[in-house]
Amino acid sequence: MATMRAVQVARPGGPLELVERPVPEPGRGSVRIRVEACGVCHSDMLVKEGAWPGVSYPRVPGHEVIGMIDAVGPEVTDWSPGQRVGVGWHASHCGLCDNCRRGDFFACLKGPVITGLSFDGGYAEYMVAPQQGLARVPDELSAVEAAPLMCAGITTYNALRNSGARPGDTVAILGLGGLGHLGVQYAVRMGFRTVGIARGSDKEPLARELGAHHYIDSLAGDPAAELQKLGGAKVILATVTQGDAMSAAVGGLAVNGTLMALGAAGSMTVSPQFLLGGKRAIKGWYSGTSIDSQDTLQFSVLTGVRSMNETYPLERAAEAYDRMMSGKARFRVVLTTGA
Repeated sequence: MATMRAVQVARPGGPLELVERPVPEPGRGSVRIRVEACGVCHSDMLVKEGAWPGVSYPRVPGHEVIGMIDAVGPEVTDWSPGQRVGVGWHASHCGLCDNCRRGDFFACLKGPVITGLSFDGGYAEYMVAPQQGLARVPDELSAVEAAPLMCAGITTYNALRNSGARPGDTVAILGLGGLGHLGVQYAVRMGFRTVGIARGSDKEPLARELGAHHYIDSLAGDPAAELQKLGGAKVILATVTQGDAMSAAVGGLAVNGTLMALGAAGSMTVSPQFLLGGKRAIKGWYSGTSIDSQDTLQFSVLTGVRSMNETYPLERAAEAYDRMMSGKARFRVVLTTGA
């Protein structure tokens, strides 16, 4: 029996361990992918620490996957061996419940099928994925370049293109980390007057390098007041994971402005009167489906958006995960299999 290397979590809170497993066979409606690269995302802690209900162990994490189809199961259509594909967070949905029938696949009442949580993900040399979760990968992107776009990329790009902002509008990116450094690039390429917001003056050169037209140091003053000096933001894309940082910025929204929360943060505080008085809103944003991932990859090729990455071989997955969790990586961490 052919075997492969995989990195699994054997129990909630357990370590990431490198093991030998049988190479999986694709079932009905699924394909097998020879993994080339897989991003290491903060959401991987949900399986590592047992913070997601219903995960069965052992489980292989990883939902920023790029590779090559090398086998297909029965009833697979439109996909064949040799195609380059990516697999992101949202792999499938029932398609039958009321939410799915309305196109709200993220809110599938039977629960969306999540890569690396519902089934084994990309911390391995091979994985099996449902055909609904596949995105075509442009030749212009290497596996390492494409992998982070399957989660961090789609989340920021898809939120911005659905934000209601139009070219010329002021859009602020709160946080310049793994999501934010991509958010600034996408906002600039979409024609928005882009404002980077982060803690410390040392972040300004990065914001300018990424294309931001303005920079606000949230340690030097009130970020909401500084945004209002610019006329207020049509959109604040909140990529941070601190509720207090979102609370400090929300007052910078213009009339009819929206704060879009992407980071899983603690509670934030906002005045209902401020929202009512300007028809302002706060909403969360789910990453998207496979076609959104494909759009993200294509837009990134078209406009030159690229993730800044640190790479590790698969056997150093535990080290790569710790680096990501430390918050010191610049800015995404990617595992490579050598394929």
